[in-house]
Amino acid sequence: MHAIEIDHLTYSYPGAAQPALRDITVNIEQGDFLAIVGNNGCGKSTFCKTLNGLIPQFISGAFEGRVLACGLDTRKSDVGALARKVGYVYQDFENQIIRPTVLDDASYACQNYAMADYRERGRAALAQCGLQGKENDFIWQLSGGQTHLLALAGAVSLQPDVLILDEPIAQLDPAHADCIYAVLRRLNEEYGKTIIVIEHHTEYIADFCKHVMLLKEGRVQWVLPAGEALQRVEELQSCNIFPPQVTIAAWRASRKAGQAERLPTTVEEGKAFFVPKARPEPLPPARRPGQGETVAAFQNVSVAYRSVKGDPHKVFEDLTLDIHKGDKVALIGSNGAGKSTFMKLMVGLLKPSGGSVWLNGRDLHDVRPEALSRQISMVYQNPEDMFIKDSIEKDIAYAMEVRGVPDAAARTRRLLERFRLAGLRERDGRLLSGGQMRRASLAIGVALDPGILLLDEPTANLDIATRKEIMHTLEELKEITETVVIATHDMQLVCEWAERIIVLCGGRVVADGSRDEIFGDRALIEQVGIRPPEIFTMGQAMDPAALCYTIDDFLRRFEGRQPV
Repeated sequence: MHAIEIDHLTYSYPGAAQPALRDITVNIEQGDFLAIVGNNGCGKSTFCKTLNGLIPQFISGAFEGRVLACGLDTRKSDVGALARKVGYVYQDFENQIIRPTVLDDASYACQNYAMADYRERGRAALAQCGLQGKENDFIWQLSGGQTHLLALAGAVSLQPDVLILDEPIAQLDPAHADCIYAVLRRLNEEYGKTIIVIEHHTEYIADFCKHVMLLKEGRVQWVLPAGEALQRVEELQSCNIFPPQVTIAAWRASRKAGQAERLPTTVEEGKAFFVPKARPEPLPPARRPGQGETVAAFQNVSVAYRSVKGDPHKVFEDLTLDIHKGDKVALIGSNGAGKSTFMKLMVGLLKPSGGSVWLNGRDLHDVRPEALSRQISMVYQNPEDMFIKDSIEKDIAYAMEVRGVPDAAARTRRLLERFRLAGLRERDGRLLSGGQMRRASLAIGVALDPGILLLDEPTANLDIATRKEIMHTLEELKEITETVVIATHDMQLVCEWAERIIVLCGGRVVADGSRDEIFGDRALIEQVGIRPPEIFTMGQAMDPAALCYTIDDFLRRFEGRQPV
């Protein structure tokens, strides 16, 4: 039985020169767990918005063909009726949270439909989404992962047959990401829901999804079983989709050996594919944290936020830590561990309730943040928050101009060139692509040539190809700014860029060292919920002493099994 039936669907946004979706005919089976993949702009979100009637009923445009969702024609059926068949959790899921307490929010949609049992439905949805016991909590008491689950519970409360999630783990740490997918698996297997996800993280596709749909330039190229789809390494990479690291490593090993065989897509499958080399190649020398002069210091710092309910929420208690000149630091920890708070303390946007924060030998307690702009700069997680003018050229120049920097125009030109933005100089930063916005925000951050640069989740919400581009840009930053601190959940970024890793957990620093010291400590990884890159996990599965951070590292030590 088909959950979704699409017949010759073509759709164009108003004023668009080309259709966003082109002559799509496809069926999605009831009970499927489908991942939709494709590069930026290929039509993934547009496609999903046709499944619940948002297109064309709320988002107008030229719509041809027919879409049936659980038997309802999405052009002719009321959007309210469709919402009870097709639930949707958007990428910016916080905008779906509208009530102050958890149960209020989970049952709100049912209350809008005047369902007498709306609270019971809300409770049932919370239980299905793993939030039982949180019913009376305020929404601001939830972690990022719990907030995402609450948005999902709001959709589940209407008991739809189909659930759509747009990049469900883009803003989450690995532990919360695992939790989201575990809930989706239970909804799929125990409750029979058809799950559709737009997803860039192919290791989750390999572990959880049943089928994969590839969209390219608004057309469905194919729908295949997940294991078969992820074998198409070259085709996926041509669309800026990167199969699991285990699969890419096996593909490279097979090509080198001139073999053609089925590739593993998970670590478990990889155990049967790889063997240690008889003569492993030497790994590059390990990078070790430097010990330059102290440029920032936290001395017995405590931070607590007042709470509407219960005791004040403590973020830090008695935090003591030094940042040295030349450090390239990755700040890691789960959602809510205090990474953003740490950065706001460093730039003076937040004052500690106890202890002191020092910058270049100066106590920041009575210092205004704007007085620090030439010493330290912070680039926010949402790059659009960095744009205040109508062009990125003006945004980059602004901080220099208001401070009377004499060569502001020339320096702006150099920054536009360095960050590959010269051809976009007249564009409004808020209208750029994700990767372009990130590069522009980085250029704004270094405009005043600060000695310390702070970056909050610089690769969040980006597809894999754009993340690689930003990682290249961050590598270039090592030549521009002496000291850089990055708060991130992106473990590949941590492994490939950072020279020092600081781990936050429970309001304190639980580890501080090199990547070997951090990722080689299994007890720490278990305690904090760190998920190393998949290729690291693959190496450990083959040899507990192996510390492989990249595919190249892994292939220096392991190779594919030779046919018998």
